Amino acid sequence: MTKGQEMQTSLAAGLKGQWETTVTEEMLAEKVGSGLVSVFSTAMMIAYIERTAVATVQDALAPGLTTVGTRVDVAHLAATPLGMKVRFEAELTEVSANGKGLTFKVAAYDEAGLIGEGTHQRVVVDKEKFESRTSAKKAS
Repeated sequence: MTKGQEMQTSLAAGLKGQWETTVTEEMLAEKVGSGLVSVFSTAMMIAYIERTAVATVQDALAPGLTTVGTRVDVAHLAATPLGMKVRFEAELTEVSANGKGLTFKVAAYDEAGLIGEGTHQRVVVDKEKFESRTSAKKAS
């Protein structure tokens, strides 16, 4: 991306996305190390919330751009057992003035109802530059 090139193409509040999965053993709290119980882990719920937010805006970004998570404020409200389907929703509610900061309203539902909700923030980055700067940390 050259200097002065537009950071994104069509990011605007109101973009919505969904993702669905079925809870597997690998997603249980006791398997990921976030607890000792056999229920869908909070860590995996947050990972899928992030995945949903990424997918919600990725097609609206210029080539070479992506987003990275910077903040998650989510309440895990109910446990979900192995084998149950979970649906994740993300809605872009705010784009910062510089077009880089993104805020999402997020929620997760299992077959019985709401299991998690809150907000999630991401920042638009040039993927190559971001990974290059991160890799450079090893050399210093």
